[in-house]
Amino acid sequence: MKGVSGGERKRTSIGVELITDPSLIFLDEPTTGLDSFTATAVMETLGDLARKDGRTVVSTIHQPNSDIFELFDRLVLLARGKIIYFNQASLSVEYFTKIGFKCPELSNPCDYFMSMMSIESIELDVEDEGGNTGGGWGYDVGKIKEEYEKLIAFFDAQYEGSDLRCDATIKHPDCTPLTGNEESIMVQTSFVY
Repeated sequence: MKGVSGGERKRTSIGVELITDPSLIFLDEPTTGLDSFTATAVMETLGDLARKDGRTVVSTIHQPNSDIFELFDRLVLLARGKIIYFNQASLSVEYFTKIGFKCPELSNPCDYFMSMMSIESIELDVEDEGGNTGGGWGYDVGKIKEEYEKLIAFFDAQYEGSDLRCDATIKHPDCTPLTGNEESIMVQTSFVY
């Protein structure tokens, strides 16, 4: 007997969550397992819910295609627990270009961001027996980790000193406590992401 596909299951699970008409929607990898067309359609629908219906949509997504990236209002990039970018998605390519990380032309910015902030991006010059460096991958794990920590520290320092820096701890004026006490979770009623 044929069942539902993974993509149908994913869309159904999102639909089931939307039945209650939530004002706040958290989605963890809503496009995983979907083809590019369907993934874009799902994200367009979520964007419409946010823009037209005033819902807040927060989504984690690791490999959005270029069309999905264009739908993002805000972008948060995290590396090693540090916010290295949190602002308008449309400003991110220019921001990283200014700090020396230019996204190649005709490339998906999200693919570039994921690669530049991953430990796999660290390439060490390998020294041969004569002391010459010819480039290539060095496999000194400690050195790779050290260089990666330096890269993340650089991103962190650049962002902290940037005019684009947003204070993620500031509460939006439309936020109200769920339970009325100061320790409660805050819910924003207008669209942010």
